[in-house]
Amino acid sequence: MNKYLNSTFYFDSEHPDIQSFVQKITKGKTSQKEKAIALYKAVRDGWPYNPSNLYHEKKDFKSSQIFSRTKGHCLDKSILMITCCRAAGIPARLALAKVKNHIAAEKMIEKLGTDELVPHGYVEVFLDGKWVKNTPVFNDTLCRFLNVATLEFDGQNDSVFQEFDKEGGVFMEYLEDYGNFADVPFDLIFDLMRQHYPHFFEEFMPN
Repeated sequence: MNKYLNSTFYFDSEHPDIQSFVQKITKGKTSQKEKAIALYKAVRDGWPYNPSNLYHEKKDFKSSQIFSRTKGHCLDKSILMITCCRAAGIPARLALAKVKNHIAAEKMIEKLGTDELVPHGYVEVFLDGKWVKNTPVFNDTLCRFLNVATLEFDGQNDSVFQEFDKEGGVFMEYLEDYGNFADVPFDLIFDLMRQHYPHFFEEFMPN
């Protein structure tokens, strides 16, 4: 279990900015569940979702770098959530999947040529003897704009992307599971992206 608590190059939970943030958010919280819920909400709403910024250097995936930005995509926010959990003494790990987006996908389709997101990142935390999934990605303001209920996390049940919007339309589908990881699998992430978005890489990403 220690490998899910360790500070790493990416999950740099010992960074002073991370430590200060976690202490502030978890102040007065006594249980790991309470702390995890508070951190989930803080990351979900503190960094508005923005899928348009794609990075290609390892340093860009460090949690302390993500913390310094004002917005983030699913990998950014999941990495930050995991690091915060580890800083609070809560075991946490990264999970990756392929998802299909049916709402507000126009810009993504224009850039990537598809409405499939690869890889989508989410979080697994170890609470009360079991791993629980959560997705601190779509902030509350954006959910209201998209007419989607804000995704909450109770520390007991899996909390992944909403399957339906408020009108009953399909919002997000999980298509493929790539597993979970004790650290950020940088090479795998970019291998998956190159496989699914070859034209984007040829045009926009450096070799």
